[in-house]
Amino acid sequence: MSVPKTMKAGQWDPARNKVVTNVIPTPVPGPNQMLVKLSSASLCHTDIIAIERPDQTEPFTFGHEGVGYVAQIHDSVTGSKFKLGDAIGFLYILGCCFECEGCQVHNLLCLKGKPELSGFTKPGFFSEYAIVDYRNAIHLPSNFDLKTSCVFFCAGLTAFHAVDSCHLDPGQWLAVIGAGGLGQIGTQYAKAMGLRVVAIDINDATLEVCKKQGADAVFNSKTDPDYVKKIKDLTEIGVHAAAVFSNATAAYQQAPAILRPNGLLMAIGLPYKPLEIPVMDIALKKYRVASEGPGIPSRLQRAVDFSSKHNIAPEVELRTLDELDDMVKEMRAGTSTKRMAVVF
Repeated sequence: MSVPKTMKAGQWDPARNKVVTNVIPTPVPGPNQMLVKLSSASLCHTDIIAIERPDQTEPFTFGHEGVGYVAQIHDSVTGSKFKLGDAIGFLYILGCCFECEGCQVHNLLCLKGKPELSGFTKPGFFSEYAIVDYRNAIHLPSNFDLKTSCVFFCAGLTAFHAVDSCHLDPGQWLAVIGAGGLGQIGTQYAKAMGLRVVAIDINDATLEVCKKQGADAVFNSKTDPDYVKKIKDLTEIGVHAAAVFSNATAAYQQAPAILRPNGLLMAIGLPYKPLEIPVMDIALKKYRVASEGPGIPSRLQRAVDFSSKHNIAPEVELRTLDELDDMVKEMRAGTSTKRMAVVF
């Protein structure tokens, strides 16, 4: 596969406070790495955190959700399952060993390597080509659309693990708090697992998307002052688990009210400020707290297989690289109703 010496990249320019499209050198894979020709890359709320870092002064390529084709493989990658032209998805951490005790929990906890994040401390995926670690990649099933499946790596994985790790039985109730892109995917996974779903948000448009994806009931917590009582009436005494996909502090503050005793609060959205959780509530087992994320490579196959089997298809609005600045503005303003992705 022929690889050009330069490529286009969507870069955040702190001096201009906007995304610009620049032509930069195409990266070269190092040990344990592959060069990927990106097919698509999606925008995540975490990318907004990346571009708002005060220590970032130079233009940088952001984005950490992508899929594409293997374009080059470093000579050190021997005996791997990948070959040129393979369609792959991948996670965004580089520099870890993938083997130590820390890596079995989260690759950022690596005890031997020096983990770095594509789109944060290393160039990200809003570019025509990008570097990935072959140990952090997986073949894509034939029914994965390469225009939209970028959302699966990491949003879809996070949503899958969030719902799956609630360990609910079919017929039990899950509250999806935050009906944006993550909540919409979470709703699909929950219904595929046989759960009953209550979706909660302050945006009627996103709630309608969750309703179309199978949510049994939807509630606008801003316009319906009785939504807590209605949910408790619907579920008898409260939901068995509540997955908070929103990053709003208010969403976390309101979540315990709809949980049944010893229900699970699954923390997914990343608020800008630390949460305050009363220890007495935990001691009394009023509710439990857990969290999830994209996971580690050893968890990829199960999530991909489940998604392929149940044809989980995220709602994605497709854009071009030159529209990336508009995408950032829409996400910051809260006007987007579904995930947005750049198609290359």
